[in-house]
Amino acid sequence: MARKGRTAMADFLALMERIDFWHWWILAALLMALEVFAPTTLFLWTGVSAAAVGAILYFADATSWQAQFVLFALLSVASVFAWRFYARLNPSPDEGTMLNRRGAQYVGRVFTLDEAIVNGAGLLRVDDTNWKIEGDDCPGGARVRVTALDGAVLKVEQT
Repeated sequence: MARKGRTAMADFLALMERIDFWHWWILAALLMALEVFAPTTLFLWTGVSAAAVGAILYFADATSWQAQFVLFALLSVASVFAWRFYARLNPSPDEGTMLNRRGAQYVGRVFTLDEAIVNGAGLLRVDDTNWKIEGDDCPGGARVRVTALDGAVLKVEQT
């Protein structure tokens, strides 16, 4: 029984000695394909690291399998941290969108009233939506600036 275990280990080590650059490129392709199903970019950067190890191995063929795995681990960690650092310094323009707070995107904008504000309340048509508004009484046609959002009510002031 022990002899069989040693043979399996010897076979495994013999297999590890034959890792070529294309093995790393296949791993890179698999990791990048897995990225499609993952909610993060973790597999993307480990895939890029695997491709880089494959490229290094293509030019430096005498690299041991231990050095390849250490290089892969270091590149994977470094690429993930480098991406997070870059993303923190350069946020994408769609971050901070008002997806579930549509009214918040109108704060600071100026609109023309279709109807007058009477007794501090009125309606404002913005694109295809009517918004309840609150503010000082104003005649129809007056220009108002949205100053705040209170639930589903826009607070306005005449400009």
